[in-house]
Amino acid sequence: MYKLLIRPILFLFDPEKVHHFTFRMLQILHSIPGVSALTKNLYNVENPKLEVEAFGLKFKNPVGLAAGFDKDGKLYRQLGSYGFGFIEVGTVTPKPQPGNELPRLFRLPADSAIINRMGFNNQGVEHLIAKLKNRNDDSVIIGGNIGKNKVTPNEQALEDYLACFDALFDYVDYFVVNVSSPNTPNLRELQEKEPLTKLLLALQKENKSNAHPKPILLKIAPDLTESQLDDIIAIVRDSKIDGVIATNTTISREDLNTPFDRLTEIGAGGLSGKPVRKRSTEVIKYLHEKSKGAFPIVAVGGIFTAKDALEKLDAGATLVQVYTGFIYGGPGIVKKINKGILKARG
Repeated sequence: MYKLLIRPILFLFDPEKVHHFTFRMLQILHSIPGVSALTKNLYNVENPKLEVEAFGLKFKNPVGLAAGFDKDGKLYRQLGSYGFGFIEVGTVTPKPQPGNELPRLFRLPADSAIINRMGFNNQGVEHLIAKLKNRNDDSVIIGGNIGKNKVTPNEQALEDYLACFDALFDYVDYFVVNVSSPNTPNLRELQEKEPLTKLLLALQKENKSNAHPKPILLKIAPDLTESQLDDIIAIVRDSKIDGVIATNTTISREDLNTPFDRLTEIGAGGLSGKPVRKRSTEVIKYLHEKSKGAFPIVAVGGIFTAKDALEKLDAGATLVQVYTGFIYGGPGIVKKINKGILKARG
């Protein structure tokens, strides 16, 4: 129904406006008594064989929602009813910021892809905390994806990451350090070995000062070279963070079906969806094999089907996340992936 009827209508309109419209409709729908319970019955796959233990947390299934979809934690409860094993909110910054100029979100239907240059638009960490304060103990696992404000120079980036980390500590189950978005000027420079090591060591020091430290993961770009990936392995080892999320969006435009003129018209931004699938899997496989499975990897990039998810798991991932696949495939995608994993591995 979604692919045949709903998606064609939604895709007639501006992607960002559709995103906000969909959020409003979900809020209204789930305010009706019984709808959330019905949704859980329709979309959840409950099976102990799907459970995964990773970085000290127990996930009811390995399929999560990637950061960027629910930046401000507005719908984590409602989205949780669609069968996700975990949901990542953010990327959040210390202060609210509007992000980049419109338009900044573009569909590439010929490639089952999206280009975005959102620029960490969010309402700030205090607003996110207000949304997360009333979490129930049995609610879905929540990850907090943290970044820096656009106006903060890289030399002061650590202050922003620490501010988000400290503020969110009591409200999320794990953290993700985002230094790999292509849409904040110079942010990816923080992926270099020296600044990244300094950043993660400082976050770990702060983390260990708490009685019960939280897992910290690093989200990396798919555009890193093998030498840079070797650095990532060394940084994870030296900082003793808990894992890696591979991968963020790519700046590459290779082998796309979308006409060159259209890509030129769209301009800069991070590409997600099916074109990222192969490279994401290559990065996961390289990290897993070169590190000899030393840390968990959360896979994201081009996951639309159970086959895509199994490809990532077979390459060495422990968990998977969807984003573009959720937009193109609709709410039933999580159930289909979980059922496919059960069939293949049950």
